[in-house]
Formats: sequence, C-alpha cells, structure tokens
Amino acid sequence: MRLSKLRCFASLLVVSGGLLMFFANGQARKQATAFSPVIPKTWVDEEIAELEIPLATVALSPKHVSAEYYYRIRERKVYKTYPIYAPGKEPAGYFDWLKQQEPEIVFDPAKLKTEADWIAAGELVFENTDGALPVTADSPVRNPAYYEKLGIRLTREGVNPYQRYVIREKGKVELRIFACADCHTRVLDDGTVVKGAQSNFPLTQAGNFDIERRRAQVEANLKTFRNLSQLPWVSWLGEPPSSFEEVVGRASAVPPGVLGRHRANGPMQVPDLIGVKDRKYLDRTGLQLHRGIADLMRYASMNQDTDMLSSFAGFNWGGRPATPLPDPARWRDRFSDPQLYALALYLYSLKPPPNPNKFDALARRGQRVFRSEGCAVCHTPPLYTNNKLTPVDGFTVPEEHKRKYDILPISVGTDPGLALRSLRGTGYYKVPSLKGVWYRGPFEHSGSVATLEDWFDPKRLRDDYVPTGFKAYGVKTRAVKGHEFGLQLSAEDKRALIAFLKTL
Repeated sequence: MRLSKLRCFASLLVVSGGLLMFFANGQARKQATAFSPVIPKTWVDEEIAELEIPLATVALSPKHVSAEYYYRIRERKVYKTYPIYAPGKEPAGYFDWLKQQEPEIVFDPAKLKTEADWIAAGELVFENTDGALPVTADSPVRNPAYYEKLGIRLTREGVNPYQRYVIREKGKVELRIFACADCHTRVLDDGTVVKGAQSNFPLTQAGNFDIERRRAQVEANLKTFRNLSQLPWVSWLGEPPSSFEEVVGRASAVPPGVLGRHRANGPMQVPDLIGVKDRKYLDRTGLQLHRGIADLMRYASMNQDTDMLSSFAGFNWGGRPATPLPDPARWRDRFSDPQLYALALYLYSLKPPPNPNKFDALARRGQRVFRSEGCAVCHTPPLYTNNKLTPVDGFTVPEEHKRKYDILPISVGTDPGLALRSLRGTGYYKVPSLKGVWYRGPFEHSGSVATLEDWFDPKRLRDDYVPTGFKAYGVKTRAVKGHEFGLQLSAEDKRALIAFLKTL
C-alpha cells in the first residue's frame, strides 16, 4: 500500500513538473514574441539642443538642423550584403553568381517580432552601406597585392570581414563603403571576428592603395585645401599638404585602429563599441551625452550623415558655407528611426570575445598594484571607468558645467590638442574603460602607442621617443605625454599590472 502511494505521489510530481515546464515554456515563447518597442524619435529639437557639451571655443559650438528639415531627408534602404573572399579563396563561380542576384532590401520593421529579431536587424544596419563603389576585375579587393601589401587579416575561410559586396542593381556588384562595420570590426590572431571592436583594418592606407589613378582629382583638391583662410578655426588646421606625395605620405602614416575623423583636425583612436551601453559620454572628448538609447541613435545618425549639415559659426566642418542647406529631398539619405533603434539595440547587445588571459598569481599581484596605486579612483570596477570627464591643461571649467556634468577636479596632462583645438574639443577627455584592453590597441586618444607595455614606458615622455603607433607624417620622434601614473613602478610591478589589465 505504501509503495502504491509513493508511486502515485511520484506520478503526480512528474505530471506537475510537466505542467510547470509546459506553462514555463509557453510563457517563454510568449515573452519571446511579445516585443513591441516604443521607438523614440531621433531628432527632437529641444533634446538635440542639449545633446552635446559646448565646445571649448563656445562660439564654434554647432547648430544642428531642425527636426522639420531632418525628417524631410529620405530614408535609407538597407540592402543585403555579401562576403568578400580574398583572391585564391573565393568559391568557383561566386562572383558570377553575385551578378545574378536581385537587389534585396532586408530591413522591414513589420517582420520584426522579437527582441532577437530587432537585434539581428540592427546587425544588418551595422553592415549597411552609406555609399558604394563599382567592383571590377582590377578593383583592389580582387587584387592579391592589396592583401599582401596592407597585411589584411582574413577569417579562417579566407573572407575579408572588414568589407562587403552589395547588390543595389542586378548585374552590378559594388563595394560597400562608410558602413559602421568598416571602422568597428577586428580580427584576432586566431581569425576570430569581433564586431563592434576597435578596427585593425588599415582603412586609411587602403584608400591609398590605388590612389595613383586618382592623382588628378587629389591635386585638384589641394587647391581647395589652400582656400580655407576664411574659416574661424583655420589656425588649428596646420599647414595643408603641398603635393600629391605629401597627401599619400600623410595617409600612409595612419596605422590600423586610428582614423581621421570629421571635426577632429587629425587622427583619432577608433573606439571600441563593446560596452557602450554603460558609457555616460560618447566620443573621446565626451562630446555627446548618453542618457539612453535615443542618444545613441542620435550619435549614429550624426556620424553617418547629418553632422555635415551642422553650422559651426556659419560653416560646415568641411569648410564650406553652412547655408543655404541643400534640398533634403535631393541630398543623400539618413537612417530611419526604426533602423537606428535596431542598430542601437545591436550595439547594446555586443559582448567581448572570450578572454584567453587567466587570472593567475601574476595577475593577482597586478590587482594589488592596481588598488594600491589608486587606479580605481578613475578606473572604477566593475566598469573600470568612473564615467567622468577630466579637464585638460589650459581649460577653465565653467561653473555651469560643474552642475550639469560629472567632472573630475584634476587633469592627467594628456596632450590637449583634440580637446581644445578641434570641432570635437570640449575641454575634456572622458575617462576610458579598461575592459577589453587585451584585444585593443593602439592606445591614447590619437593612437600614439601600440601596446600597454609602451604606455607604461617612461621613455614616451621624452622628445626623442619614437611612437610605436601614430606619429604623423614627417615626424621621427615626439613625446607622448600625460597620464604618468604607473610609470615609476618597478619592472616586476609593471609586468604584474599589465597582466591584470589584460584579464579585464
């Protein structure tokens, strides 16, 4: 009798468990499909007006276009893109097959039912083209010398993951350009592709590969460079290139992971977008507030297209009069609000690659050094940033800023050029996160040093130092100043500290 009762009780447990699993699975499926996002508007005049920290030269702070103008710009179509194989790795008949493909628009909000759908669609936006170049048999991406000369890393399948083909018209294969992925894709030593990371593609040098064919165009542009004397910020620009050879030389001096940004007056380290959800300020100078997903949408829109319409004391950042504005119906295009929302969700979802660096005895010692040296004051765990701004030497923090922004009362002595003498210059640098430094580099806001070992080398403070990252055309030596913390540690403590940092 007792055995019978036990069997009955066990059966009830099984049935009950099954019912619980049934309802749990049903609830999970319901949650997976019940994602109806309220998509914020990207362009709201009042919010755009408060989006950026005023520039250090306040009179040059931008005036952005109105919402009424912005929403008259036509929306971008997101076309399907295709992998680019290096020569010798391409499947037989692949390129001819591409020519037979119909153009396919792959972003349709009506088909996005779950949050996972939206994130996947955001990846398509991340890969989307803002422009395209025709691909022929002698295009660089089909030339073996392009890969050999530039040292382009490939996946294990022989794919060039930094660039993509796009079909916008049947029979016409094009090279996607100006996508987010162009600057934010990295390939690790083992061939792993890390999307959203600081790129290690030689983007500037790649543009130089067949530049000789564009010599006439480049030389014509040199005349434009010489006619910018009316700009209010002309003193920041330095001497324009004087010859075709100098244009080539300047571009060749920019290493992978560093890029000439608009509004920057010089190369900047490409940011790592992994972990961007936790950042309170965007851009190296903390230029833009990040108060929520709508702000990331705005940042993406400005950096893809609309920033070039802004007025900086009557001029756009390229040096031309900012008015009259072009006809929005005839100008280029912009991401739609749903596209930007999906892109932001995708960026928020990004995770770092598995870290091969173990937290061993050496790293444990490095953690003690990290704590004893006070590194956590600025690089506070668990984000390893305090999400604050640090003013540069030569900038006086306005009283209003102390009430509105999170500002450290100290400067770390970093070269203030970008922060004071550029159209991205706020007078501050943001405190960067140290998470993921093991797969990143080069470091410093201009990418002047290649490795953490270089960063902790006290020789970098000397004028005879040879930067291991960006050092500029014609420059053989220069100091990489600032952030002197840790430079006086013993060799053993430095090695331990670096070992710890690489575990983050």
